[in-house]
Amino acid sequence: MHSTFFIKGLILTHSRCWDPDSESSYQDLFDKLDTNKDGKVDIAELRAGLTAMGISFRKDKNKDGGLDFNEFSKYLKEHEKKLRLTFKSLDKNNDGCIDASEIQQSLEELGMEITQEEAQTILQSMDIDGSMMVDWNEWRQHFLFNPAHNLNEIIRYWKHTSVLDIGESIAIPDEFTEEEKTSGGWWKQLAAGAMAGAVSRTGTAPLDRVKVFMQVHSSKTNRITLLGGLKQMIKEGGVTSLWRGNGINVIKIAPETAIKFMAYEQFKKLLTPEGEKVQTYQRFMAGSLAGATAQTSIYPMEVMKTRLTLGKTGQYNGMLDCGKKILRTEGMKAFYKGYTPNMIGIIPYAGIDLAVYESLKNAWLSHYAKDTANPGILVLLGCGTISSTCGQLASYPLALLRTRMQAQATLDASDKSTMTGLAKGIMAKEGFFGLYRGILPNFMKVIPAVSISYVVYEYMKTGLGISK
Repeated sequence: MHSTFFIKGLILTHSRCWDPDSESSYQDLFDKLDTNKDGKVDIAELRAGLTAMGISFRKDKNKDGGLDFNEFSKYLKEHEKKLRLTFKSLDKNNDGCIDASEIQQSLEELGMEITQEEAQTILQSMDIDGSMMVDWNEWRQHFLFNPAHNLNEIIRYWKHTSVLDIGESIAIPDEFTEEEKTSGGWWKQLAAGAMAGAVSRTGTAPLDRVKVFMQVHSSKTNRITLLGGLKQMIKEGGVTSLWRGNGINVIKIAPETAIKFMAYEQFKKLLTPEGEKVQTYQRFMAGSLAGATAQTSIYPMEVMKTRLTLGKTGQYNGMLDCGKKILRTEGMKAFYKGYTPNMIGIIPYAGIDLAVYESLKNAWLSHYAKDTANPGILVLLGCGTISSTCGQLASYPLALLRTRMQAQATLDASDKSTMTGLAKGIMAKEGFFGLYRGILPNFMKVIPAVSISYVVYEYMKTGLGISK
């Protein structure tokens, strides 16, 4: 608590007279934090104090449990240089202050549209004197001990990222700034996202397999419960059978992610007139088309994944064997069964996912963002989880039809029909809720999938040097 008191006392009270280039100013701050006067700031006490203020600080270079003055001074100098560059890039008219319109303009240049009210919310979180302008002192004070080094990192809090992999392949791809594209940082983030997706899907694979079983085989006359399905699969093929089909589900992440990203960039260029900014509807259209392109490219793998998931022990000897058998017995067209409902499902999923996410995030900011423009990771994870769930709710009947059509060769001849014929048949036999068979395990996997994705993504970012 002593460190919190001194940080607030020095920074909040004296920030305007603190010269960031002055060594004595750094020494004064260090002496205030060094409460036991041993020449080092205890890292546990410092972290506890900063955490109480909602900020993070992890810069103990020599890992000795404390910060000496050289470490402390070096961190502040390096960090302030980056903050100064960011401040100057925001200060469009070079008047030494940032206003709401400059924040709005800067975010638009980075591919993110916000309203004037949202820009003012960001501004107010940094505006100490109530002038509706942020000068250098206020900017430095707000971000000095925050690990966000530049505007790109700051606005990541405000963007809906598709890195939260819930096993569905129809989300709009993440967007990267020009700096990230030229520096090569984009591929590291894609790699981190792919690994997060792989671990997440593997962790929730048993629930995914039960979902597919319930989508295809469950009916009024043949009810399959969650526990009953799991027991049935373990009895038939052992515990390892719960992960049947997961291998191909993981393998298809990398090509799909890469194709989606490249297609997204190309569609944005095609849909946006030269020299103009990308509008929200153009971004949504480009994302949907990119998702459709990626899905078309890897769709045969989706069919094989469904067949492997539904397969009995010994039926297929891996992915290649599955592909050969489908090709030999059913021909090439079998690899695109269920393609139509899958493509149609992209629009409601992605549209509702984005709309709900933005609405929830903005609602939280308008009601609870009194002193910060950063909603915090728990709020954003919550918004992402709810928005993904709403997107699934809208597109689930199409996903069920897709899975049924992919599995048609394993069903009775009477069940083989077109998308509309299949939908009418399900509605006639089981009613409207027949289109939602298997949605319970699908919902159950959302929270663990999002949580695993986020944790693995953060570790991967650190490992690849994206965040330090």
